[in-house]
Amino acid sequence: MIIQNLVHRLRQFRSIHKWIGISVALFMLVTSITGVMLGWKKNVELLQPATLKGGTLDVTKWVSFERISQSALKAIDSVTNEENSIDRLDVRFDKGIIKVLFTNGYWEAQVDAATGKTLSVAQRHADWIEHIHDGSIINEFFKLIYTNYIGFGLLFLSITGFWLWYGPKRIRKAKQGS
Repeated sequence: MIIQNLVHRLRQFRSIHKWIGISVALFMLVTSITGVMLGWKKNVELLQPATLKGGTLDVTKWVSFERISQSALKAIDSVTNEENSIDRLDVRFDKGIIKVLFTNGYWEAQVDAATGKTLSVAQRHADWIEHIHDGSIINEFFKLIYTNYIGFGLLFLSITGFWLWYGPKRIRKAKQGS
């Protein structure tokens, strides 16, 4: 009776494990591919432009954020010919540079903090890849569902996978004992 019960539960776990695995597989494929790409973002300029160096690291000689913003907006307008707004400023004290990140198109402008001159304008492909990676490319609610489904799915697959490995050992042991 004990052996039949173990075999029955093992078959149930195998079926559930299979269907959860199938349903999580596509999400895991997307997450793993984008995760590998994000791991390389600092090493591949196509994914994220290399951080340049500014004229000085002395913050007292830097120009105002207003001037940095104006320079970046002018540069992005000349490259994209589309209106864009600033999302945030990423200050790199150790490089003397300020990265100006824009709300549309995943663009960045790197501005020399000392002169206010825009040194580069490029797209940050790593940003949209990150949004695919975490599901936020659709919306924040989907991100929450997506990450929880993958997380709980992997946890469940780990537990049932262990049981699928350990269960037959218990069955063999129980058969030898009877």
